[in-house]
Amino acid sequence: MARFCCFGAGRSEFTGHGSTASGKGKGCQGQVKVCYGYNLVRGMTNHPMEDYHVADLVDVKGNELGLFAIFDGHLGDTVPAYLQKNLFSNIMKEEEFWTHTDRAITKAYEKTDQAILSHTPDLGQGGSTAVTAILVNGRKLWVANVGDSRAVLLKGGEPIQMSVDHDPNVERSIIENRGGFVSNMPGDVPRVCGQLAVSRAFGDRNIKSLLRSEPDIKVEDIDHTAELLVLASDGLWKVMNNQEVVDLAKRYKDPYAAARQLTAEALKRESKDDISCIVVRFKA
Repeated sequence: MARFCCFGAGRSEFTGHGSTASGKGKGCQGQVKVCYGYNLVRGMTNHPMEDYHVADLVDVKGNELGLFAIFDGHLGDTVPAYLQKNLFSNIMKEEEFWTHTDRAITKAYEKTDQAILSHTPDLGQGGSTAVTAILVNGRKLWVANVGDSRAVLLKGGEPIQMSVDHDPNVERSIIENRGGFVSNMPGDVPRVCGQLAVSRAFGDRNIKSLLRSEPDIKVEDIDHTAELLVLASDGLWKVMNNQEVVDLAKRYKDPYAAARQLTAEALKRESKDDISCIVVRFKA
C-alpha cells in the first residue's frame, strides 16, 4: 500500500504548512504527462483555515494513480484533517476498487463517515465537504463528492462539471422526510435546520440523521481532448462560474500559476470564504 501525503511525488515543490499551502508537482502516467499546482488561501472570517487538500502521484500495485482532493471543513478543521489523512487510503483498501471502482468509493465514503462519527470525542461536532478525483493510469478519471466543493474538467473545449452541488433545497424532500427542515432566510443561503448550507457532508453529528454521506460519482475517459481539471472549495465557485474558471486556468501552461491566479481572482471578486484550488493539466 502506498503512503499518501498532501503533496506530490517525484519532482514537486511545496510551500506552507498544515492547511495553508501552495505547491506543484508532475509525473507521467503511461503516455500522459500530468502536472498539477495548488493554492490555499485563508478567508476573511474569524476562524482558522478549515480547508485541506491532497495532491499526489503514487504507484499502487503497478498502477499509476493521481490523487487530488479538496476538503472544506466547518465548525473546526478536525474533520477535513482526518479526511486528508484517511479517505484515499480507505478507498484503496476496498477490494472492489480495481473492478467496481464506483462501489468501492461509495463504501469507503460511508465507512469513513462512520469512523468520524465514532471518533466524535476527538474530532468534535464539526464536519466537512469533500471532492475527490482519482486518475487511473492516465486514462480514467473518477470524481466523487459530498457537499459543494466542485470539480470541473475541460475536455473538447467545453467545461464538464464532474461533481454535484448538494443544495439543501434540491434534497429538501429527503431532509423533511427524516424530520428536518430547510430554512430560506432573506439574505442567506438555504440551510438544513437553519445550520448547514449543504445537504451532504462528513461528520456533523448533531444533524447527521438528516444528512447523507453517499457521494455522487462520475467517470470520464482522459484522451487527447482533455486539457485540465480544476478542483476547488466553494470560496471560488461562489464568485466564478465553470466557464470563467476554465477560461482563466487555460491561459496558463503552469497549473501552479493557474491555481494562484484563480484564488487571486476570487479574492478580487470579494470572496470571503477560505479559497482552495487545485489545477491538473494533461498532455498526451
